[in-house]
Parts: sequence; structure tokens; C-alpha cells
Amino acid sequence: QVQLVESGGGLVQAGGSLRLSCAASGSFLSVNAMGWFRQAPGKQRDMVAAITSGGSTSYAESVKGRFTISRDNAKNTVYLQMNSLKPEDTAVYYCNADVVTTAWVVRGSWGQGTQVTVSS
Repeated sequence: QVQLVESGGGLVQAGGSLRLSCAASGSFLSVNAMGWFRQAPGKQRDMVAAITSGGSTSYAESVKGRFTISRDNAKNTVYLQMNSLKPEDTAVYYCNADVVTTAWVVRGSWGQGTQVTVSS
């Protein structure tokens, strides 16, 4: 069983910064791609940023140049550095990881979500 535990959310003023972390734990062989999604009230969950195990990254257009995703493979942890935050970044942020289980099955896992609120 895999668990993704997120931390780092909170309340920040527009223009400020936050850093989210997500650590994968449990019984698995490896972690492939990891990413961050967000969901604002009344809206669908959208991808924010993703990173492969080799370090290739991709970003939603709305966060390019402001957010940076990174990972520490030794710690099975992914980070999201968020700078120049805007009120429209307010949402619940979810961590996602494609985990290779001990049965050699790739399974997508989600964290519980962390609230990010940006005040104007």
C-alpha cells in the first residue's frame, strides 16, 4: 500500500511564495512520474506540474515562470516551489504519483490534498 503525504500549504498574500512537499511511503518498488494537481471550488481538478523520474518537467501555462517542480528520488519526494502567487492560484493542491507496486503493476496514487489560499 502506498501513501502520499503532502505538506506546506497555507495562507499567503498575493506576490508571496509557498513550497509544497509530498513524500511517498509504503511498500513499492519505485516511483515513476510525480506531479501536482489543483482543484478550486466548483472547478475540475487540473494538472499544475509534473516531473518524470529522469527529471523532465512540464507545466500548465498559467504557472510557467512562477512555479518550479523538483524531486528527490532517494526520498521519493516531490516539491512544488510557488512564487509570485496570485489569488487565482487558490485551490486544494493534490500530489499524484505513478508507483510501481511489488506486483510490478503501475498504480496511480493521490495525496489527501493541501489548501493553498492567496489573498489579494
